[in-house]
Amino acid sequence: MSILRAGRCPSLWLLALPAAMLATLPVVARAAEPAAVQAAIRRGSAYLATAGQAADGSFSAAAGPAVTALVVAGMAKSGTPVDAPAIRKGLDYLLSFRREDGGIHTPDSSIGNYETAIALFALAACNQDGRYAKEIEAAEAFLKELQWDESEGLTPADANYGGAGYGKKGRPDLSNTAFLIEALRNAGAAEDDPAIQRALLFVSRTQNLPGPHNELPIAEKNPDGGFYYTPANGGESMAGTTPAGGLRSYASMTYAGLKSMVFAGLTKDDPRVIAALEWLAKHYTFDENPGMADSGLYYYYHTMAKALDVLGDETFPDASGTPHAWRGELSDAVLARQQADGSWVNPNARWMENDPNLVTAYALMALAYCQPPTGAAR
Repeated sequence: MSILRAGRCPSLWLLALPAAMLATLPVVARAAEPAAVQAAIRRGSAYLATAGQAADGSFSAAAGPAVTALVVAGMAKSGTPVDAPAIRKGLDYLLSFRREDGGIHTPDSSIGNYETAIALFALAACNQDGRYAKEIEAAEAFLKELQWDESEGLTPADANYGGAGYGKKGRPDLSNTAFLIEALRNAGAAEDDPAIQRALLFVSRTQNLPGPHNELPIAEKNPDGGFYYTPANGGESMAGTTPAGGLRSYASMTYAGLKSMVFAGLTKDDPRVIAALEWLAKHYTFDENPGMADSGLYYYYHTMAKALDVLGDETFPDASGTPHAWRGELSDAVLARQQADGSWVNPNARWMENDPNLVTAYALMALAYCQPPTGAAR
């Protein structure tokens, strides 16, 4: 986001300064007041509890249990007590989908991995006093069983190895693999857990960064350090292809990749992290999901918030070297888009972002991770 787009009025001489001098200036930020952020969270949570939730405890039940799980996680992480009626009823509905093998999904679901991973988010967020420890352990085992690995006859050299898809038969992709890694970490798995390290191999192959961690030929065609959707079946990016036939990087997947690498133990001096941060610095904005315009805008917001929170820095430098207090700037962007009834919705319906329950859950999670860290597990 440029200084001008953020609504500030810098002098023209400031804009002309070289990057090295800009980097020494005070952080540019116009953070919403904490009271305004909390008020927005309360309004969003009230919308979900009063207008979004059905009598059976579900949210957008036609989409299966995943939206309910995202809402429960978003409300819990943004401050709603886990024993509040809306969360308790949502969890009861969610747990009605438990299967004998530990999965939490609709019967014969084609997206059982996705539904279970999101359910695990919700259970981990609400696991006060270990009340859901048994369900969490079973869901972890289910997710690990679905991961693409030797049980599918693969070796670490295969492009699909370590990845996770929507279901057992679905090809692996970065979005679902990122959900897998985050769900396992939230549930207590260590960064060196074998499933997470297998997933890291797949994540590294979704980055446009040729080298020892990604020897797939597709990365050579667009070596910009960003991430795309999947290397499976020859590769695919939701942002399309370059004239040279490479897969275009886009921001929501690049933040998903960054988050996953940090969760898997990579540090800021790892070449993969460095390349991802350089790509993101060139595309720092809240006006769109860079590479995808307004498609998946709120998925982008909440993934960005999670990634920068786990990265641990309170400022993020853009490509000019200007440091941004990202928590405040992202809060501003989310608050500016809240509807009069307290909900959030994306006019672009792609990936269900015309559903106010889903999008309000994303917005609440983004605001939760925009709060200054308190030392508690997130």
